[in-house]
Amino acid sequence: MTPETALSQIFGYRAFRGLQSEIVHHVTSGGDALVLMPTGGGKSLCYQVPALCREGTALVVSPLIALMEDQVAALRQLDIAAGALHSELEAGESLRVQNLLDSGKLDLLYVSPERLLMSGTLERLRRRRIALIAIDEAHCVSAWGHEFRPEYRDLARLASLFPGVPRIALTATADPRTREDIVAALDLPKARIFAASFHRENLFIEARPKSDDTSQLLAFLKSREGEAGIVYCGSRAKTERVASRLAERNIPAAAFHAGLAPIEKRAALARFRSGDPMVVVATIAFGMGIDRPDVRFVVHLDMPDSPESYYQQIGRAGRDGDPAHALLLFGGEDIARARHWLSQSGAPEQQKAVMRQRLEAMIGLAEAADCRTRTLLRCFGEDMEGDCGHCDRCRSPARLFDGTDAARKALSAIYRTGQVFGTRHIVDVLRGERTKSVENKGHDKLPLFGIGAERDERFWRGVLRQLLARGALRVKDGVYASLELVPEAARPILRGEESVMLHEDSAPAEPRAARISPAAREIAREVDAATAERFEALRRWRAEAARAQSVPPYVIFHDSVLREIAAAQPDSLAELSQVRGVGGSKLTRYGPAVLRIVRGAGGTESDRAFGGESERGARLG
Repeated sequence: MTPETALSQIFGYRAFRGLQSEIVHHVTSGGDALVLMPTGGGKSLCYQVPALCREGTALVVSPLIALMEDQVAALRQLDIAAGALHSELEAGESLRVQNLLDSGKLDLLYVSPERLLMSGTLERLRRRRIALIAIDEAHCVSAWGHEFRPEYRDLARLASLFPGVPRIALTATADPRTREDIVAALDLPKARIFAASFHRENLFIEARPKSDDTSQLLAFLKSREGEAGIVYCGSRAKTERVASRLAERNIPAAAFHAGLAPIEKRAALARFRSGDPMVVVATIAFGMGIDRPDVRFVVHLDMPDSPESYYQQIGRAGRDGDPAHALLLFGGEDIARARHWLSQSGAPEQQKAVMRQRLEAMIGLAEAADCRTRTLLRCFGEDMEGDCGHCDRCRSPARLFDGTDAARKALSAIYRTGQVFGTRHIVDVLRGERTKSVENKGHDKLPLFGIGAERDERFWRGVLRQLLARGALRVKDGVYASLELVPEAARPILRGEESVMLHEDSAPAEPRAARISPAAREIAREVDAATAERFEALRRWRAEAARAQSVPPYVIFHDSVLREIAAAQPDSLAELSQVRGVGGSKLTRYGPAVLRIVRGAGGTESDRAFGGESERGARLG
C-alpha cells in the first residue's frame, strides 16, 4: 500500500504532519535517514508507516522496555502484527514472537540492542527479509550524548549484516556535535538529515530559585488534583522522601529509581501506565520510554547537568498536544554540586570540556533573564524569531538592575569573614542579623555588618546564587557550606573594573499565557455539559476495555480522540471514521461500543466493550 493509504486506513489520520511525509517517502523508497524531532512530534510514524509499505519485517532497536511494550500494544490495537524481544520477556511470549518472525507473519519487531546483537538473534533475522531498520533514541550511540550506552556502538555492524536495507535513526535530543557523532558511529554516511523544530508550543517552561523545594512542590500541586505528573530528584533517597511527603498529604505518589526491587519498579510503572492520576517521584532512571500522553507536568527538584537531559525529561509532558507545565527548581547548591562532580570526573579532558560547556549552558538556562524557550532552543542550534509567549520570562519579564554595588558588598562579606562560611551566615552578616553564630565569630563588629539591611533574605540569596553562576564564587571542596572567591573573576568586580547586571527573583508566573497549536487549541476548547458528560462516559468505557485487555488506556484512544468524538457526536461508523485517530481496525473493534456511548445507550459492560474484532487482532491483541 502507499504511505497515504496506510496513514488513513490503518492509523486513522488524514494527512502527515510537518516533515513526516518527506521522511516516510524517503525511507519507503530505500533511503537512510537521521530524524531529529521533539517528543510528541510523531517520530514513530516515520518508521511504522514505511514498515507497512515495504516487504518483510521492520526491525526497531530500542533500549527502552516500557516503550517497546507500549508501542507493541498500540500497534496490535491497529491490527498490525508486532512483537518485542527483550530481557524481561516471559519465555512463552518470547517463543511466540520468534515463531511469528520465523513464519514471516511479523510486521514489526522491537528488540533491545543487547538482544539484537546475540548471535542467535542475528542468524534468525538474516534468514528473513528485513523491510527496514529503525534505531530509536539514537543519541544513546554518542559519547557526547546525555544517555550514552556503549552497546549502541556495535549497531554500526548492521550496515554490513543487512546490505541494502534502509536505516533510520531517530532522536528527540541531539545538539550539532551529537548529530555528527550519530552519523559516524552508526555508519550512515549517506543518510539524509531531517531536523524539525524543537519548539513545543504547548509546554509552559518555568524556573524558580529553590528555597524549601518540597514545600514549593506541594504549593505547585495544590491546583493539580486529578492530573498525572513526574517529579525528578537528584538522588534515590530524595525520591523516597518526597514521595512519602506527598503520600502523607493524600497525594497519590510512588517513588521510582534504579535501586528498587524489580517487582516494585514494575508495580509503579504499571500503576502509571494504567492512566491513574498520580505523581511519580523519580531519578532519571524513569523518563525515557514513558509513552503516556496525558502527563500534565514535569517538576525538577534538582537541576539536570545539561540542556539535553533537561529537554529529554520535560519531553514527557504534554505529548498529547494539550497544555503542560515544566517547572525547574534550582539553587546555588545545585550549581556548586554539579561543578564539583564534574571536576572529580574521570572522563578524558576533551569529554570533560564538552560536559563543562553543557553544564554552563544549563546554568545559563536556569538563570536566563529573557525568553527561556529561545535560550533552550539555542542549545540545539535553533534560532527562534521572537519570544515564545509561553514561558515564565515572557509572562513575567525579569527586572534587570545594575547589581555591581550589591555584588561588591556580597564578595566583601565573604572575604572579610574568612571565606569559610555558607550562604546563610553571609546573608545574616549583610542584613545585620545578630544570630548566635554571627556574635560568636565577632562578625557583628565588622564595618560591613548590616551593609545590606535594606534588602531581604531572598534578594541576597539571589545575588550569591548569580555570582556562583557567573563564576565569581565557588564552593570549597564541592560542599555547600563554605563560599570562597574565584580571584580572577571576583577581583575586577571588587576593584570596580567590571559592572555586574543581575535580575531580581520574581514571583511564580501564571502559565495561562501558554500559546498552543491550533490543533491543541481546538481540543482544549470549552465544551458544554452534555459533551463533557459524553467524554467522561467514553473515558469510563475506555478504562474498562483497557483492563479487559491488560493494556494502558491510551493505546486504545488518546483523550484528544475521545474529546473529538464527544464533541462531534457521530451517528454512524462512517461519521466516526472521520475522527482523527480512528483507523479501520479500531473502527471495527470499538466502533459499535463507542456509538452506543455517544447515543447514551451504555455499553460499558465487559461483554459489550468491543464492537467486533478481526481474527488477526484477536490473535495479536
